[in-house]
Amino acid sequence: MAEAPAWARALVAAVCAEADAPLPRLSWRSRARAATTGVTRRHAGAISISAGSDPDDQRLTLLHELAHWTAPLPRRGRGRVAHHDAAFYRTAFALYLRHGLSAPAALAGESARYPSALRHARALGVPGAEEAWAARRAELRESARRRPAMRVLVPEHRVRLVRDGRWTRCSVCGVRVVGPVLRRLRRRGGSHVLLGR
Repeated sequence: MAEAPAWARALVAAVCAEADAPLPRLSWRSRARAATTGVTRRHAGAISISAGSDPDDQRLTLLHELAHWTAPLPRRGRGRVAHHDAAFYRTAFALYLRHGLSAPAALAGESARYPSALRHARALGVPGAEEAWAARRAELRESARRRPAMRVLVPEHRVRLVRDGRWTRCSVCGVRVVGPVLRRLRRRGGSHVLLGR
């Protein structure tokens, strides 16, 4: 594990001083790809970065993790923690713009990993967010248009659940049935159609 570069240590110190937050333990390692990844473990007092070769992505990822470090604790919603909610992005986009990332670079980098970032950026009035959101919507529409139409592989049939090792499957079409759908089908039964392209 290499020592974090001086610019990264200085950035962590500056952001934590602004937010009146304790300094995390910063671990840094290099990877042989362009993309950088990171994880924040508040309970362990640590931020870990696996740095790729792109310096802008390194900065964006470190600021993203610092936003997790300094933002209000995420709230629980529908049984899961919402890590990338409006409160998080309010903190994150403020950090991006205050610490050396242009709005277009922040929007492009963040939305490449988390497309929902564009919705939050629009609500926050981040410059260029409206255009980036419209471009993303147009891209999704074009992608859907190019996709072949769905066709019926197995017509509608009553689901008959069978065990297959650790999985539960429909004995008619062979599809795995998991989670809430499995619970519902065990209680009330039901039918489905198998579609494919």
